[in-house]
Amino acid sequence: MRILVVEDDKDVAGFVVRGLKESGHVVEHADNGRDGLFLAASEKFDAIVLDRMLPGGIDGLHILETLRGQKNAVPVLILSALAAVDERVKGLQAGGDDYLTKPFAFSELLARVEALGRRGNSEGPVTRLKVEDLELDLLARQVRRAGQKIDLQPREFRLLEYLMRHAGQVVTRTMLLEGVWDYHFDPQTNVIDVHVSRLRQKVDKPFPVSLIQTVRNAGYMLRAEPV
Repeated sequence: MRILVVEDDKDVAGFVVRGLKESGHVVEHADNGRDGLFLAASEKFDAIVLDRMLPGGIDGLHILETLRGQKNAVPVLILSALAAVDERVKGLQAGGDDYLTKPFAFSELLARVEALGRRGNSEGPVTRLKVEDLELDLLARQVRRAGQKIDLQPREFRLLEYLMRHAGQVVTRTMLLEGVWDYHFDPQTNVIDVHVSRLRQKVDKPFPVSLIQTVRNAGYMLRAEPV
């Protein structure tokens, strides 16, 4: 894939660009909004990793809105320290296909970028996730299963979103600690077990088929068939 990284933080940009190149991708980098917009609008990319806050008088949302206004459907992963729900909604509504908050694990960034690349340019922004009869609305922050609304706490919602984005894949405790709790160390608590148990009570227990599966000695997987 040919990927454009628009990121002004030198350390973050170097980390991302190096990792993407080591994974076999061709990468271009812009460290300000003006150069980022020029490259994004004038060259062909399979995906863009875009920071929200950029120097140069043009921020990430402006780049997104300009591209979408030009009918440019290149998949865009927004990478930002702005983690509040309303900020994530703004990014998706502006035309972002996915939103990853800082700090982040490179393995997750790579998986998300490659997933966007596989989808190609034919799809619009991802605002809903669906696995079997379970649906998650990223904009309305609502979850339904078999048409029945399920009320989740913010952390439970984030946990379910992570599992749904990795449906059919084994999700390890380390991945959950990094992707859901923003921990880059093991706090040596049962916080994951507690939240998964609560999520199961709401998402699985009232329904005949369990979706959240435990993978022994590995982690968890969201799928309809037993592991």
